[in-house]
Amino acid sequence: MIKINFINQYDDQKQYQSIVTQIIKLGYKYLKLTEKTVISVILVTDEEIHELNKQYRGMDKPTDVLSFENIDDLVEIGDVFISIDTVTKQAKELQHSFEYELAFIALHGFLHCLGYDHITDSDNEEMMGLQHAIMNQSKYKR
Repeated sequence: MIKINFINQYDDQKQYQSIVTQIIKLGYKYLKLTEKTVISVILVTDEEIHELNKQYRGMDKPTDVLSFENIDDLVEIGDVFISIDTVTKQAKELQHSFEYELAFIALHGFLHCLGYDHITDSDNEEMMGLQHAIMNQSKYKR
């Protein structure tokens, strides 16, 4: 069972929670996870994620998603911060629907909290392959 703590610090839109919850639950099911799992997803502005990116990664710019894997707890796997501003821009640039881009980014953060990464080419291939396979099973289309 997975529990998703959803915190919308961006605005009062309700659609975000449904998209994030559905894709993370699909990822959990696709990966055949069975253990109790808790993840927190926090929606923020570009300004907020810029500060986090600068503080934790030394990158002086906004980004789409920051994931903080919790390696000290087997149940609470981590926190995922998503910039709705950047997701909106990327959806337009990549000609994706907003819903697809938000689902893709939320899933990406979830996989990072499970320990997946894309530092090496083989890790990137594994993570992106998994991400695309899960997205293909979702209702979210580009």
